[in-house]
Amino acid sequence: MNCYDCLTLQETNAAVAVCTRCGAGLCLEHAHVAPQIVHETAGVGRSTHSPDARRLTCGVCHEAEV
Repeated sequence: MNCYDCLTLQETNAAVAVCTRCGAGLCLEHAHVAPQIVHETAGVGRSTHSPDARRLTCGVCHEAEV
């Protein structure tokens, strides 16, 4: 799979990740990595896991979430 953002710039680079929102293939240059807090139901409440998980998004989805 190739990086979608690179293809729009007439370049070809291998994708190393997939956007968790839209599913586009991403190279290292176009992948945005952010922490994601993981919650789990525990009894009548929620527990939070540590450390945070990784969340990978493309530039378009990253900007839409900000």
